[in-house]
Amino acid sequence: MKNCIVVTGTDTNIGKTVFSAGLTGALGAAYWKPIQSGLDGQTDSETVAILGEVPQHRILAEAWRLRVPASPHLAAQLDEVSIVPDLLMPPASRLPLIIEGAGGLLVPLTRNQTFADVFARWRYPTILCARTKLGTINHTLLSIEALRQRKIPILGVAFIGDREPETESIIEHMSGATNLGCLPHLDPLTPETLRHAFTAQFDISDFLEALA
Repeated sequence: MKNCIVVTGTDTNIGKTVFSAGLTGALGAAYWKPIQSGLDGQTDSETVAILGEVPQHRILAEAWRLRVPASPHLAAQLDEVSIVPDLLMPPASRLPLIIEGAGGLLVPLTRNQTFADVFARWRYPTILCARTKLGTINHTLLSIEALRQRKIPILGVAFIGDREPETESIIEHMSGATNLGCLPHLDPLTPETLRHAFTAQFDISDFLEALA
């Protein structure tokens, strides 16, 4: 498949699921979360369906659903199941497919493989979501370096939070990665506020070109 975009992050809980919801909705795409850790409360697939106003038939089933909200390797161990990263292949879709990783780029799936190893095998255009808060320069540059070491195509960086022009500028300058835009924290966070903010802050053509 060539119609896939991967969304990963510099860390967990930085807003990449909200970004994925906005992107999936804006592109009229399908969405796939390969591994969901933590089943108490709303899952990421359910969040994307609600916030992105994505019909259920465009939300593709996870390959592994793990009860505990922990690193996939640990959650799988506690559930007494085995994740086999080599079996992870995006499901067929005639629509563009947005694939959201779990946690940060180097989160372990097993004791020997990370999500980055899977992304390196797929080689799909990858968006790195990054906070704008203090510390993000280091985290973002390290993540970009890890992507490049594995020859994973970088579509660009999507910042999340209050605008920090100098932070965004130095990351773009030092890494050479494209600044795709900045999604602000939204209050209230609703399908409507997300749709309007995503359209205002991102150029959809950047994503369409990656799918061409």
